[in-house]
Amino acid sequence: MRYILNNQEMKKLDYITITDIGIPSMVLMEKAALSVCEEITSRVKKSDKILIVAGIGNNGGDGIAIARLLYDKEYDVRIHILGKEENATEETKLQLRIAHNLGVPIDNIINVSEYNIVVDAIFGIGLTRDVTGHYEKAIRDINEARNTVFAVDIPSGIDGDTGKVRNIAVKADYTITFGYSKIGLMLYPGCEYAGEVKVADIGFATKALDDIRPHTFHYEKEDIRTYLPKRKSDSNKGSFGKVLVIAGSKNMSGACFLSAKAAYITGAGLVKVLTVEENRTIIQTLLPEALLTTYNTEDLLSASKKSMVLNTIENAMEWASVIVIGPGIGMSESSKIIVEKIIRDSKVPTILDADALNLLSSMSEYVKSEQVNGNELYQIQLPENFIITPHMKEMSRLLHVDMDQVREWYYDSTTKEKQVSDCIVVLKDARTLVVNKEKTYINVSGNNGMSTGGSGDVLTGIIAGLIAGGLENYEAAALGVFMHGMAADEKVKEKSTYSLMASDILDGLPHLFKV
Repeated sequence: MRYILNNQEMKKLDYITITDIGIPSMVLMEKAALSVCEEITSRVKKSDKILIVAGIGNNGGDGIAIARLLYDKEYDVRIHILGKEENATEETKLQLRIAHNLGVPIDNIINVSEYNIVVDAIFGIGLTRDVTGHYEKAIRDINEARNTVFAVDIPSGIDGDTGKVRNIAVKADYTITFGYSKIGLMLYPGCEYAGEVKVADIGFATKALDDIRPHTFHYEKEDIRTYLPKRKSDSNKGSFGKVLVIAGSKNMSGACFLSAKAAYITGAGLVKVLTVEENRTIIQTLLPEALLTTYNTEDLLSASKKSMVLNTIENAMEWASVIVIGPGIGMSESSKIIVEKIIRDSKVPTILDADALNLLSSMSEYVKSEQVNGNELYQIQLPENFIITPHMKEMSRLLHVDMDQVREWYYDSTTKEKQVSDCIVVLKDARTLVVNKEKTYINVSGNNGMSTGGSGDVLTGIIAGLIAGGLENYEAAALGVFMHGMAADEKVKEKSTYSLMASDILDGLPHLFKV
């Protein structure tokens, strides 16, 4: 697990390190410059012409120190300062004096296209306004020159908290960020502007991080083995949980198959599929390992037979230690009856996906509205044993807002707390978020080949299998999202993002358990 910090957390980290612990800011600046210099010298030839474009904040001070270190190593390097030097921070003024004393060339008028390497040290993570004026022109010149660009901490113009472009931003090939990754480097479009990101250790004390207690994180490949639920040798099929998959409808058998098989592959001991009678033969053929219970949709709408079907569902719920509901069930009245029963009566971890979410959006008992500052605000009110897995469009239906407002929800942690009560939200997008009231996981695995039918059904099964194996709900949701993307990344090595199918993600999953 790797922490990701927002702007406020980074400022607090700086403050604790410098003021409380006593490590001088110039020491941190020197170590930051050394880490960038090391990255540049590993990739750049002595014959290259290097331009450092520096602002007057501490990010600019980092850039000036980088120039001095490169100059000392006899690289052809120049500094261009944006802004009035008299307004610079004290650390940047000191770095400028040192650079002047050593004779590092500083040019007031430059032609960016004359250099093949550019180091962007204009703004740091604290940018809070749109980029305009001569800063905008400088960034446009950098982007149009098509140099190889190294960004210091974050590409200038990217919002460190959201990844949004503040009017214009540097398009970097490499970003060297300090201490911990930043949210703006993880989310789109910021991650596209950052290029290859390296997190450099510059000496922030672990104690300072303990005081901050960051709540945002991501996983890396080696974390799979660390966080997977352990399997005891003295065990049987009942030791690893029972997953109930309520999915599928007439002519929609694939969803329940994909979800159920994913749960088995991810370690569930037993999987039972509850689906319509029309899917019996298909499921028994495709997945003979699964238990099967079927029902007739007409019986759920019959006054004389409805109680019999509901009793069947109750028995299946009592059997299960984890429930998945929604993939491929459709929007019929019979599906609504089942979804309502599961939401009302389930006491075990329950994952709502696909059609279950669309049905939920019209249930005023669980998606409630209130007036806030003259606006109608909807809140999803589900117990903490529930996990919902909407993509952006499904989330817009749940919150009764347009897609632009969903994206604001995506970035704004305060709004998240207002609009979701106790359940866990897996908001699926190019950078999927897993959110509860305490933590936010940002997923960095996966590829655009996953934008295909059935991919989400596989995800629900993975999460359910991990919960069945012993993980807590939140950890299972976060690790499940990561493994889902990693499995797709494994298969893309053999196929391509054009031809990837949901069943390929199933095939990629077993490779992850060998890490």
